[in-house]
Amino acid sequence: MSLDVPPVLLEQAERGEVDEAAFVDCVRTSLPFAWDMISNLVARLKVDGGDFADNTTPPPNEQARGQLLRALASDAIRGALERHFGVKLAFQNCHRVAVFPLDAASDAPLARFTSVRGQILNQSPELRDC
Repeated sequence: MSLDVPPVLLEQAERGEVDEAAFVDCVRTSLPFAWDMISNLVARLKVDGGDFADNTTPPPNEQARGQLLRALASDAIRGALERHFGVKLAFQNCHRVAVFPLDAASDAPLARFTSVRGQILNQSPELRDC
């Protein structure tokens, strides 16, 4: 299971209306490693500025890696996180998460990060099976 969905949130979904803030809180509590990583990157981007902030340290274990994969592979979760934090998320190699500001100045750095070239340059033999 990707998320530990509280009964009230499930009831909302069954009725057709879902409070996005409640969904984001469900993501926060269900995927704490992913939440903390993204939160820290957003904070770093705000403090340090620059084109983007990224993580290059592999997760400490498979559970943490799974949280990142679930958070970033789901369009609904990823979109909710982007709206909540006001950033664009990008993802490479099961651990390299980056946050980009939502402005036109970040278009080129985001395009480079998500390019085929960027993906190839981010490969490493020790992460082959991640």
